[in-house]
Amino acid sequence: MLGISKDTPGAQKKFKEKYQLPFPLLSDPGAKVQQAWGVWKEKNMYGKKVMGTERTTVVIGPDGKVERIFAKVKVDGHVADVLGAV
Repeated sequence: MLGISKDTPGAQKKFKEKYQLPFPLLSDPGAKVQQAWGVWKEKNMYGKKVMGTERTTVVIGPDGKVERIFAKVKVDGHVADVLGAV
């Protein structure tokens, strides 16, 4: 398991410590990986169109193949959904 965002490594370290995350967080400041994975999208924020990350969870099997994609993730109930899929 890992996480990726545009946040700086310093910001990610604080986030990881605050929420006691047991997995690595990767910094993608130019959103290159997010663009390649198709999760860097146009979004509406307070009536303005902006580019940003669409929260997405990708379940990758032991063989390295994508088993399931959860797009437009909402935090509430998401952990149970993912655990049910694996």
